[in-house]
Amino acid sequence: MLKNYFKIAMAVLKRRKFFTFISLFGISLTLTILIVLTAFLDVLTSPAYPDVNRSRELFINKIVLKSNKENYTSKSPASFYFVNNFVSKMKTPEKIAIHTGRNTTNAYQNNKKMEIELMYTNVPFWEVYQFEFVEGKPFYSQDLENAAEVAVISEDTRSKYFGEGALALGKYVEANNIKYRVIGVVKSAPATMIYANSDIYLPYTLAKSGLKGTSLLGEYMVTLLAKSTADLPLIKEEYSQLLKKVPHPEKNQEILLSYPDSYLESFTREVFGNGEGSGKDRFFLMISVFVFLFMLLPTINLVNINVSRIMERSSEIGVRKAFGASSRTLVGQFIVENMILTILGGILGVLLSLLIISVLNSSNLITHMNLSINLTVLGYSLLACLIFGLMSGVYPAWRMSKLNVVTALKANN
Repeated sequence: MLKNYFKIAMAVLKRRKFFTFISLFGISLTLTILIVLTAFLDVLTSPAYPDVNRSRELFINKIVLKSNKENYTSKSPASFYFVNNFVSKMKTPEKIAIHTGRNTTNAYQNNKKMEIELMYTNVPFWEVYQFEFVEGKPFYSQDLENAAEVAVISEDTRSKYFGEGALALGKYVEANNIKYRVIGVVKSAPATMIYANSDIYLPYTLAKSGLKGTSLLGEYMVTLLAKSTADLPLIKEEYSQLLKKVPHPEKNQEILLSYPDSYLESFTREVFGNGEGSGKDRFFLMISVFVFLFMLLPTINLVNINVSRIMERSSEIGVRKAFGASSRTLVGQFIVENMILTILGGILGVLLSLLIISVLNSSNLITHMNLSINLTVLGYSLLACLIFGLMSGVYPAWRMSKLNVVTALKANN
């Protein structure tokens, strides 16, 4: 019976090419947009080189100072004073990596000016983030303590500065009017790895500012690596207790807020956070509502198209009813037709997604970004398509089952 339904469905789809095109276009485009957007979100939030330990990491990227009257708020990354005198004393984390954000500066090679990004780090940074060294090694404690003018550069920077295929170990790069000896070259990190991506990595003791003073606000971020995921709540609790001991007696800065967040929470807190809440639940709720509405609109459109398609086939339905076809049989047939249409749209959507992702990857739109289809999301998307396809077929099928035989036969006369 299903084989016959399939043949009838294919015949109907070929006969009504316009309706078929509109339906397939709506289904495949919806699925394509969802898959490509998910691939972007997957790249932004999933562990990847060099941040492969993300499931055991917490990030401190913001310090907030508020007044009791809440008419004054100041926030920024943490100061070196705060990180060095308080965070670095924490006992629960296995490793504590500190680093600045990326600072853009000018570099010169043969009097040619180029813009590069610098990041100041500590030694554990190289243990928390698993960089692949294509030349040399990272700097160690002695380099840090001696403020040695050494640098680790990315593979891209080596190509830009010394030329494609050239070696850089032992050579010098000039930035901020200082020549740094290259002691290591790492495989370039994707631009989406915002806590680890940079052109040049320097010991933080080379920073010209930010190492002195007792202000809590500065330019340093922290990555706390736990021994296991079970330690993450303990780290949060230790950090919460630590904040209570941090002096901040300045006027209008009575309240000190800061949270060690998971990678996703470190972003959602900025937009959706509210007090202690990271805003992650609100973020997922917003995404869910968006996806639901995004899939509901083409479903409603598909319902209207299906209703029109049924009205065009009313004479056929009338004839089949006159020859004894039950309403249940006709409803089943129409739902199967609709599911076949949905599956075809889903296959086209997957193929179109693969094409778009391939084009985006080859275009190098975001440096070293490599999009891929998340198979779990793909499975749920196809399931959602089938559910919405089923929903869009039930109402038209129900209307079809209610058609009077005589009315149906007269409809196209």
